[in-house]
Amino acid sequence: MSHWPLLGVAWVIIGFALRLNPMLIVVSAGLLTGMLAGHQLIAVLEMIGEAFIKQRYLALVLLTLPVIGMLERHGLRQHAQRWISSLKGATLSRLLISYLGARQLLATMGLTSIGGHPQTVRPLLAPMAEGAADSKIGPISEADRQRLLGLCAATDNVGLFFGEDVFIAFGAVLLMQGFYAEQGIELEPLQIALWGIPTAICAFSIHAIRIQRFETQLRRATERLVAEGAPP
Repeated sequence: MSHWPLLGVAWVIIGFALRLNPMLIVVSAGLLTGMLAGHQLIAVLEMIGEAFIKQRYLALVLLTLPVIGMLERHGLRQHAQRWISSLKGATLSRLLISYLGARQLLATMGLTSIGGHPQTVRPLLAPMAEGAADSKIGPISEADRQRLLGLCAATDNVGLFFGEDVFIAFGAVLLMQGFYAEQGIELEPLQIALWGIPTAICAFSIHAIRIQRFETQLRRATERLVAEGAPP
């Protein structure tokens, strides 16, 4: 077995380390690997084109990125912060727990694409959480702000991960059904999905408590900074 095609992997590592154009690195690595494996250049280009045609629907996800970038350039984050700051009852914990519940509920119905880091957390949830923290708690330190952004991302992850396990057509549910069938145990996907409900409830409760604890710690840290007269 020839190990020369593995040079394509080394080329990817070197290219990323040198911060070269990612698209150029990936395409050239594919060409290099194919040619080192004994294929002609035209054959390698045909394989790349065929793979692109078969998986072209994946490129639709990339269409959301320029749209979000354009909205952010026109002040989407600032508008979201001002709007959440104007709501009297919108605290940080209420905002994140509400999003957690909505994300988890939608995931149980198979609507996993409604929400996510690039299309919801970064342009909407994170600035709204920052606005709620600044409005209801006060100026927070940069370290706490980074922790807040991480909590927003974690909230989306928990809601999606434990919500989709309840959806009967989720790949993991069907995988478990196939595994049990191979062992002679016949289970319907609905039976497996129903057993995911207690786990989803526990995950929601635990993460909701984490959010409330974080808000309490954030409030205490901000009060301590104000008392000491230190800048946030």
